Amino acid sequence: MAAPSLPPLPAVLKQLQHYLKTAIEYDKRDPVVAYYCRLYAVQRGIKIDGKSTDSKAFLFGLMDALEKTKKELSDKGEESISNEIVGTAHMEETALNLFKWADTQDRASNFNKNVVKSFYTAGLLFDTLSQFGDPSEEVEASRKYAKWKAAYLHKCLKNGETPIPGPIEDGEEEGAVAPPPMAQPPVQPPSNMNLAPETNLYSLPGAHAPPSTPQDLPPPTQPVQPQSSPKPAPRATPQPTASTADWSPPPNPYGVQLSAIQYQKGMKYCKYAISAMQYEDSANAIDNLNKALKLLTTGQDG
Repeated sequence: MAAPSLPPLPAVLKQLQHYLKTAIEYDKRDPVVAYYCRLYAVQRGIKIDGKSTDSKAFLFGLMDALEKTKKELSDKGEESISNEIVGTAHMEETALNLFKWADTQDRASNFNKNVVKSFYTAGLLFDTLSQFGDPSEEVEASRKYAKWKAAYLHKCLKNGETPIPGPIEDGEEEGAVAPPPMAQPPVQPPSNMNLAPETNLYSLPGAHAPPSTPQDLPPPTQPVQPQSSPKPAPRATPQPTASTADWSPPPNPYGVQLSAIQYQKGMKYCKYAISAMQYEDSANAIDNLNKALKLLTTGQDG
């Protein structure tokens, strides 16, 4: 999907440039993400300035381009465009996968510009979820933490300082925010991420324009102090009793041997069902729950 040809971005709409650059980066890798990034930019742009001549020319041009993209993707059977519930789940999953990968690298002390870029882009993608309604507590916590962590790591790398991996304890860094409560993140990057070499600052393959530069990284606008909580006691590292190289999930009560990938697919159907119920769409909720049940009880998808 090629980036649309648009009038120059008016200075009053400068806030939109980060979302538009992110859309360009995703044009080839994931057109659905690119579409919703631009749609969010339109909605936000209208709120900022939908009356001046320059702003209207830019926003109307962007809306025309979005209509064409929507038709092209819908004609290809892209359900994430034709069904907002599926689109919501797609965007949330993309943002969370990117965030979890960056969080894993950060906690492992793998500090580099790609990790900064990933945290920052995840924060932008979390922003776009507001177009679908109020975000969940997990999304909001992840959004704040991703943006703060991107600014913090960038500052450390720029100043030649060694960052503190993971969340920062009270008082260690002014403006630190609490990390979101979530399960242990995966250690592999998302399949559609295509990380750039570390030497290429803030660039991702497939981009048609330079993405955000270090100077574009904003500091946290509203620092949130984490609530004090008792520190957990150190846990002993469990000793493996057998090799885990060939581990696979055990058979379920129906005697079906499911793979980890099938369990992930079942979780995705459940997520779609939950999203449908939030929109009081019982038909889609029932359909996705039935798909999850069929997968769990028979091992067959669809």
